[in-house]
Amino acid sequence: MRDKAIGDILVQPDALRRRVEELGGQITADYAGKDLLLVGVLKGAIFFLADVMRHIDVPCDLDFMAVSSYGSATDSSGVVRILKDLDAPLEGRDVLIVEDIVDSGLTLQYLLRNLGARDPASLEVCALLTKPTRRKVELHARYVGFEIPDRFVIGYGLDYNEKYRNLPYVAAMTDEAVAAAQDAT
Repeated sequence: MRDKAIGDILVQPDALRRRVEELGGQITADYAGKDLLLVGVLKGAIFFLADVMRHIDVPCDLDFMAVSSYGSATDSSGVVRILKDLDAPLEGRDVLIVEDIVDSGLTLQYLLRNLGARDPASLEVCALLTKPTRRKVELHARYVGFEIPDRFVIGYGLDYNEKYRNLPYVAAMTDEAVAAAQDAT
């Protein structure tokens, strides 16, 4: 699928597959013998979560949260809303948040504070993408797929206005498409 909004491909499908497999191996080694709960952040992380989970070779449970800090804009508002909370209790569990992208870090900082208050045994982050140049808060993701430049990205679960999630790669939106999106908000 190519249209005017899809710009440079930043992470090709083969690179995604290789890195996801490596991350699954690292998680397997680090969580052997532990009570692992994967927390997928909807909707963007669903493709990454499903793929990495297939490469984790230790028993693990799965739960989901839906949060919003973007709406239909291309920049985070900084205000995080929980749209769907977890079903499972976290007390005493080893929790791994699986996130699509760490941009400003504000959403993830909120999630870490919120979930940390629920008394897990451990709380770590696995992020497919990170944009260090955009960080507004200091935080650490234990597992990172790729560092990318400061571009608005789509594909492999990431969207603009609920479109482009199904791309098999991660691409930057064209400058024209980002400008049009910002004008529309």
